[in-house]
Amino acid sequence: MGKNKYKHLLVIRLSAMGDVAMTVPVISALTAQHPDLQITVLTRAFFSPLFSTLSNVHVYEADVDGNHKGIMGLWRLFKELKTLGIDAVADLHNVLRSSILKGFFMSSNIPVIQIDKGRKEKRALTAYKNKVFKPLKTTFQRYADVFYKLGFPITLESAKTLSKRVLPERVLELVGPDNLKWVGIAPFAAYPGKTYPHSLMQEIILSLNNTNKYKIIFFGGGKLEKKQLQQWSDTCKNCINTIDILSFEEELALISNLDLMVSMDSGNGHLAALFNVPTVTLWGVTHPYAGFSPFRQAPENNLLSDRTKYPLIPTSIYGNNMPEGYDNVMSTIVPETIINRISALLDTR
Repeated sequence: MGKNKYKHLLVIRLSAMGDVAMTVPVISALTAQHPDLQITVLTRAFFSPLFSTLSNVHVYEADVDGNHKGIMGLWRLFKELKTLGIDAVADLHNVLRSSILKGFFMSSNIPVIQIDKGRKEKRALTAYKNKVFKPLKTTFQRYADVFYKLGFPITLESAKTLSKRVLPERVLELVGPDNLKWVGIAPFAAYPGKTYPHSLMQEIILSLNNTNKYKIIFFGGGKLEKKQLQQWSDTCKNCINTIDILSFEEELALISNLDLMVSMDSGNGHLAALFNVPTVTLWGVTHPYAGFSPFRQAPENNLLSDRTKYPLIPTSIYGNNMPEGYDNVMSTIVPETIINRISALLDTR
């Protein structure tokens, strides 16, 4: 395929939040280094604010639970997309839905390149026997490889992070005026194997709160999570819970203004890294070697569970497999280690 042969690319990445967020610096670099290229991102409506400040990038909302559900829904989606004048497709998802769309596009002689997820290498990395423990290609590079195959090479080293966003009035009212440094904490993840124990997280929160140096802002979702975070907010004067209070767009603005984020191996860490916010990530049964470390974060910001004690780490890519006896993996990351890393980063800002 010739370089710059195409003028309008469709980029497919429907979910999950962290994976969608990881497309942002790559697409930003793509449009900066190929300024004549138009990009349409096919994703869920909820994720649209992630792309709102990117030049030459528009979002087409996929209603995969409604109008675009099932084979006929995907056919309708294809017919809608075809009217946009798309001349090539970058599938950064490579799941059943996107593969069905691939078939529709290719039947109309519109080329599609799908991401190579490196499934074989990832199986070797997470194997319980004959594990091959070595760093794999990052997801950012896997995304960039798709664009390279379409004739658009990207230099990720020159990719820029996003600028701080203006804080909406509602966010300012929630956080309030002060001279404290803002520390975001996103203490939850999709699976227990990559969620830091609540009792230990509470130690960290109380320690940070008692310094009176930090405003601690909680991020997350769900009824049980909201209840836990509200309990901490009610007992710590410098803590604020954002669940069910802010829109996603407002959350992004707040995250972009943080001094630091503490996150599990989950989406909020990726959101903070987009804005060059120092991001401390806590890793349980997953591991940065799988290629999902937040964008441009120092390796020292990845705090890892003890592989000497738990040698099967990583047990899975997404944290959904936890061998017997691995329930307390994350307890090997002691609160003092996390607090010291937070202090070291904030003392330099």
